[in-house]
Amino acid sequence: MKAEEKRLEEAQTRQKDWKLWGPYVSERAWGTVREDYSSDGAAWNYFPFEHASSKAFRWNEDGIAGICDRKQRICFALSLWNGKDAFLKERLFGLGGNDGGHGEDVKEYYFYADNTPTHSYMKFLYKYPQSEFPYEKLYKENGERNKTQSEYELMDTGMFDEDKYFDVFVEYAKADTEDVCIKIMATNRGSETAPLHILPTVWFRNRWSWYEKSEKPQMEEVKITAENLSLIHLWEEKRGDFYLISGGASRLLFTENATNFEKLYGGKNESPFAKDGINDFVINKKETAVNPQKTGTKAAAHYVFDIAPQASETVYLRLSSKQSAVGSD
Repeated sequence: MKAEEKRLEEAQTRQKDWKLWGPYVSERAWGTVREDYSSDGAAWNYFPFEHASSKAFRWNEDGIAGICDRKQRICFALSLWNGKDAFLKERLFGLGGNDGGHGEDVKEYYFYADNTPTHSYMKFLYKYPQSEFPYEKLYKENGERNKTQSEYELMDTGMFDEDKYFDVFVEYAKADTEDVCIKIMATNRGSETAPLHILPTVWFRNRWSWYEKSEKPQMEEVKITAENLSLIHLWEEKRGDFYLISGGASRLLFTENATNFEKLYGGKNESPFAKDGINDFVINKKETAVNPQKTGTKAAAHYVFDIAPQASETVYLRLSSKQSAVGSD
C-alpha cells in the first residue's frame, strides 16, 4: 500500500484526521453575501476589495496559497511586496460584480500545481509583477468596456513584458495530521536584480468580536536557543497549542485581526493595532502599527531579499501542534 493510500484509509476509518488541514482558505471573502450587512443587499459596495486589508471578516477568510484547519480557526497564507505597490499583496485582486464587463473577474495569474487527496502535499504558483500593480488601470479600462467587448486583462497592461516578474512557489508537506512543513521559493524571471519582501502570515479568524462566549485566542513570540530560528506560539480554544517555526526571518511582526474603524469610518479602534498594522509597518514604515510586545492575533515573519536575475530565494517554515518540531528536520 502506498503512503497516500494508507493516509486515505486512516482518514476514512477515522484513525487519523489527515484532512483536518487543507487549502480551505477562500480566494475572495470580500464582496460576498455572507459578509454583507447592508440594508439594500448591495454586497459588492458594502465590502469592496479596498476594505479587505483593514476590515476583519466574520464568516470566512481569504489569502494567497492559504491553508487552515477545517473550522478555519487558524489560517496561514502568503503576503508579498515588490517595493512599489501601495499596499501588501495579501489577497488576489479582482473586479466586483459591478466593475467587470462580465461580472466578477479575478485579474491575477496563479496556478494550483499539485494536491494529494488528503492534502498531505500541496503546491501553488503565483506570478507577481515587479512593477507597481495596475489596480486603477484595470478598474478604468474594464469600466469603459461593454459586455460585447473582450475583458482587459493583467497581461494587456505590459506587467509581464521583458519577464519582469517573480514566480513564487508555495509548497506544503504534512509530517503528521497537525504538522505542516512549508517551503516558499521566489524566482526572479527578469534580467535585473529586483527587491521582494516575503511575509508568511498566520492569523486567527475573528470570532471573539461577535461571540461573547468565544475566548479570544492569542499568539506571541517565544525566544528559543536554536540558531537562526524564530518561534511563534499560538493558542486557540478549540485547536489548542500550535507553533509556527520560521528560519532566517529578519523580524516577527504582530498585530490584531481587528477592523481599523478609525481608517474606514472615522471611529475608535478597539486596540492601537489593527488588521492592516503589518501593512502599515512595511509600506509606510510606521513602527507603532505593530505590537512591540510581540503578541496579537495576526503575525508575519518578515523576509527582505534583493533577488538577482534568474536566481531564487527560499524560505522554510513549519506549522505544528508539536513543540518538539522546533529544530527538527
